[in-house]
Amino acid sequence: MVRSLKNPKKAKRKNKAKKGEGSSDSVPSLPAKVWQPGVDKLEEGEELQCDASAYNSLHAFHIGWPCLSFDVLRDSLGLVRTEFPHSVYCVAGTQAEKSSWNSIGIFKLSNISGKRRDLVPDKTGDENSDMDSNSSDSDEEEEAGSGTPVLQLHKVFHEGCVNRIRAMTQNPHIVASWGDTGHVQNPESDLSHGASAVSNQAPLFKFGGHKDEGYAIDWSPRVPGKLVSDVLHISAGDCRNCIHLWEPTSGATWNVSAKSYIGHTASVEDLQWSPTEDTVFASCSVDRNIIIWDTRMDNPLAATITAHKADVNVISWNKLASCMLASGSDDGTFSIQDLRMVKDGDSVVAHFDYHKHPITSIEWSPHEASTLAVSSSDNQLTIWDLSLERDEEEEAEFKTKMKEQVNAPTDLPPQLLFVHQGQKDLKELHWHSQIPGMVVSTAADGFNILMPSNIENAIPANVA
Repeated sequence: MVRSLKNPKKAKRKNKAKKGEGSSDSVPSLPAKVWQPGVDKLEEGEELQCDASAYNSLHAFHIGWPCLSFDVLRDSLGLVRTEFPHSVYCVAGTQAEKSSWNSIGIFKLSNISGKRRDLVPDKTGDENSDMDSNSSDSDEEEEAGSGTPVLQLHKVFHEGCVNRIRAMTQNPHIVASWGDTGHVQNPESDLSHGASAVSNQAPLFKFGGHKDEGYAIDWSPRVPGKLVSDVLHISAGDCRNCIHLWEPTSGATWNVSAKSYIGHTASVEDLQWSPTEDTVFASCSVDRNIIIWDTRMDNPLAATITAHKADVNVISWNKLASCMLASGSDDGTFSIQDLRMVKDGDSVVAHFDYHKHPITSIEWSPHEASTLAVSSSDNQLTIWDLSLERDEEEEAEFKTKMKEQVNAPTDLPPQLLFVHQGQKDLKELHWHSQIPGMVVSTAADGFNILMPSNIENAIPANVA
């Protein structure tokens, strides 16, 4: 939990306690406690404060206009990086005020400092400590790396707002973008310039066969260059959705299937390729269903799952446990489907209703098969470990170690590991596949890079 409550009723004495005056006239702070959005209310004069001890690292930055979507790029700095300072590469698409102002931003953030903390601290942290929005723990002697992170940014003009953007896993310098103009483009990214000026680089490939804008797009993690995209077609008052398969050809070109995959009865919101099968992908829709497709079959619609009671906004296929598919809904719930149980009629193995606003992003950890991160319109990013169960003896031992200075809610699911707040209108999150425990998120007010202190990763022996 990352927010605490301090200085209650402070406003009632604000005329007495002014900046620069002695502390004897101020109201003592009460012990910090976890604040739950939608449950707790702020009294007049109460403030929310970030608990710096909850993070190994936390940084905030922006690249200009808000970004609805981004992707973390694979790099050559090391497959498993655990030591600070870190560097990350990302690509993002803007949502500018005017269509002609939009761009794709390719950026590198280096000198990301931080400190590895104990899972169980020896003592509670200073409840009045603050974490700077641009650097965490910069005054601590044990911190690795110093100074402010360095942002290098290169912008490429993009026609219209970017609804979603994804980088090819095998060739991260090639990205696919879904524009609100109804075009899917494949620009080539380049960080060599390191400047913020917008270049007018032509896309490698552009497909204008869609009749309207869309959001769902995904590269195959197994077949280089294979892509699926969707669009909402509107004709004669009927709504139907089409999914197009992109097959790579020689050179930087693609053959886009003239035949579309039609199975949903409303807008397709997200797509995910199988991590283990070359011809299988999943889609989710406003029609509340998830469909599993197999392109080898004459009838490619392999299975339909009624996943939620409201629109299914996002899905994520577990790369370490390929039978598990996570989905997030417009009603704030998210579920875990075991695809081995689809034929039995009930594949839901876990269902959570912690969030009370639409789920905007969901993604399994690339390093822990039971861990996933979720973002919601309630301005919370949560991290969950589905393997956890409540252990009363362990809780009692922890309270003893902390000298009973623990004020954690008792009504939270035991699988809830971490709550990150502070961003406005969260849109999308991604784990960094090469830096265990690192999550990057985007919102209306910019990006956050965070590494929770209670996320301990057992690195797989065969890290891809």
